Amino acid sequence: MAENVEITVGARGADWSPAARVRGLGTSVFTEMTELARSTGAVNLGQGVPELDAPAALLRDVAETVLAGGNQYPPAHGFPALREAVAAHQLRRYGLSYDPRDEVLVTTGATEALAAALLGLCDPGDEAIAFDPCYDAYPAGARFAGARLVPVPLAEDGDGFVLDADALRAAVTRRTRVLLLNTPHNPTGKVFTDGELAAVAEVCREHDLTVVTDEVYEHLVYDGAGHRTIAALPGMRERTLTVSSAGKTFNVTGWKVGWVCGPAHLVAAVAAAKQFLTYASGTPYQEALARALGGVEEWAAELRAALRRNRDLLSEGLARAGLRPLRADAGYFVQADIRAWGHADGVRFCRELPLHAGVVAIPTSAFQMRPDAPSYLVRFSFCRREKSVVEAVEKLVAAM
Repeated sequence: MAENVEITVGARGADWSPAARVRGLGTSVFTEMTELARSTGAVNLGQGVPELDAPAALLRDVAETVLAGGNQYPPAHGFPALREAVAAHQLRRYGLSYDPRDEVLVTTGATEALAAALLGLCDPGDEAIAFDPCYDAYPAGARFAGARLVPVPLAEDGDGFVLDADALRAAVTRRTRVLLLNTPHNPTGKVFTDGELAAVAEVCREHDLTVVTDEVYEHLVYDGAGHRTIAALPGMRERTLTVSSAGKTFNVTGWKVGWVCGPAHLVAAVAAAKQFLTYASGTPYQEALARALGGVEEWAAELRAALRRNRDLLSEGLARAGLRPLRADAGYFVQADIRAWGHADGVRFCRELPLHAGVVAIPTSAFQMRPDAPSYLVRFSFCRREKSVVEAVEKLVAAM
């Protein structure tokens, strides 16, 4: 997940060490690769930081809100107008009705929502299940809550990934409280199928598990794959917290505005933890996003088209360079198999790639919890300007 860093001895002497919950959570591979991009001038296809523009009207709205004085604390649960807009969005897209007063909570990005959910739902000794590979905040959030995160591998199948329902069932124990679901999925670009969602839902109903579903890429699904939310399946709304955010949808990742929808008692548990993390944030962003969310479908259609072109350019370029790309049905990223270049270690490959080819990627092992997980996959980002993707492809082909 993260690489160890040397800890400086402080005033307490040589026996000092940080709390166990953060021990070993040092400088991450993301920081290392970003620094490599800076120091070498390589094209950075590592982190999922968009180079694409945000809606101009949304940016103007934020600026006007700031100048008009909207700079103080918002309500702890989020501006009512944004909570109402989120509830309307869920009803419009998924047919799910949420009361904006106590079934919608605005958070400081989706990452805080996920951490607060684990803190609010898990006691020390509890277990949470996540599909491996997974977003690196999941293991950290579970660790902070004192819970054990149990990985269930997504099986590589041809040019994509599939659910192993038997492995999921085998992972559930009497200590399991939460299942973390991420669809559309980071880092693989997988969209869980209707059949896979039904299988996950069956396990959760059978074992009375709470689902925390991370759907931040809900609007960035390509080729007609379509996003479904598990909360809409029979018997699942009452046991599901749905997490999303504005960052990926509107290309405003630095604003850190996210939200949680779910039954009031589950949202209250998240809010109880969240109030002592950030309390509240993002006043001008919340106000502007409340007005923008009603027109998100038209904006997202344009963004999807641009990202789909970039995905195709990158996938075709990786194939020409001899790096087998896997299918990406959603999100920002393409997985590539590096073995044809004589590599089986993704970390070493990514450390050498900026010097060898002038491109930065992220080893998929940064998202893996299982020590026996395959190490030959790396993740390339395509949420960049088209010219950046083209430049990266040209460099990779030349270096093959």
